Amino acid sequence: MTDWIDIINIITVVSGLTIVLVGLLFSFFIQNLQKYDRIFFITLFFLLTAYCISDMTSQLSLIYLGPEYTILSKAAVFCESLFSSVCMPLLTLYILTCAGKEYKRNPYFISALSIWILYFILLCYTQFSESIYYFSPDNDYHRGPLYPLLLTPPVLLMINNLICLFKHKHSLSKRQFSAFLVYLLIPLICMGVQMVWYGVLMVIFGTSLASAYMFYFIIREQMDIYMRQREKIATQRASIMMLEMRPHFIYNTLTSIYYLCEQDSKKAQQVTLDFSTYLRKNFNAISKNSTIPFTEELEHTKAYLAVEMARFEGRLFVEYGFTKPPLFRIPPLTLQPIVENSIKHHGLDPELEPLHIYINISESPTGNTIIVEDNGLGFDAADNFENHSALSNIQERLEFMCKGTLSISSRKEGSTKVIIFIPL
Repeated sequence: MTDWIDIINIITVVSGLTIVLVGLLFSFFIQNLQKYDRIFFITLFFLLTAYCISDMTSQLSLIYLGPEYTILSKAAVFCESLFSSVCMPLLTLYILTCAGKEYKRNPYFISALSIWILYFILLCYTQFSESIYYFSPDNDYHRGPLYPLLLTPPVLLMINNLICLFKHKHSLSKRQFSAFLVYLLIPLICMGVQMVWYGVLMVIFGTSLASAYMFYFIIREQMDIYMRQREKIATQRASIMMLEMRPHFIYNTLTSIYYLCEQDSKKAQQVTLDFSTYLRKNFNAISKNSTIPFTEELEHTKAYLAVEMARFEGRLFVEYGFTKPPLFRIPPLTLQPIVENSIKHHGLDPELEPLHIYINISESPTGNTIIVEDNGLGFDAADNFENHSALSNIQERLEFMCKGTLSISSRKEGSTKVIIFIPL
């Protein structure tokens, strides 16, 4: 007859199996996971799956099956001990890999491998002796007088990993250290509980839960690294974009100033001042790794537009839908490249109608919205947004630096609207 402890143990192993199967599935399909992390977790969750299945098989065989299934019980107990033990030297290898250490001659890995080989020998010995554990003809599991000897290698493996972890603590991130510590301590606590509360299999559930926690911590760490790398790349692209100012724009501006010096000296002075402001803002933005006040970005944009309006007098007009902009921060080189993109895309062909650019800002309880609209040619319907490197770069930096968004729409008959939202 099945008692309540057997029911609890079956529920426990089913819960553990569910956890590791979910972990195995995520290990295969989750993105942005480094290769060695993926290999480790696929291997770990595969071993834990085999461990849970072996444990479940042994429980069902011992509880519900008769003497003729003694061999099945014996094989299942052997497999669950074997699969669970492999996880410890595997963890040693992973800790050393994350710490950037060579494992082939590392004393901690050599110790883990040696202890595991000793444990494997003991497991094999149990198949031919009754001194550690044995099965009666009635398919009942019994511990022998030397059973504690079988527990010694797993404890030594855990101690070895704890020493290895603290030894290389400074070579690991805080999140990695916490992940490994949780994975080691939870099964250790469960072993202590199981020794006091004999009969209830807590270790298998604790190990499965600890592996899920470790997986979660490592995934968070990898996602943070991935986000930082993308932010760094976006910033580098912005710097390159700043440095790659169009040579013909500089040449044409200087040429315009040259002719204005004779035709209208005061206007030439103003264009020179606006152009120097534009250049200064461009070069200052190179050193900016964080957001700037929107008023500073607006000043940069106005300086650029003043130069272009002087060059294309009568063919470029700008209208602002606000008098005093609200106080908020924005990534550098956000508004100016969008306005520049409108002018570049229009081409300011003399045969086309003049280009009108409308810039407006609206406030809401959730954030600030910037709208840049023009009556230009608009984007081709087949034109992919990602193909416009300036806009895609702005989109990336908005997302990483202030959780902002950028959307763009275009009508077939012309005109483009770019909407930027900066949350509070």
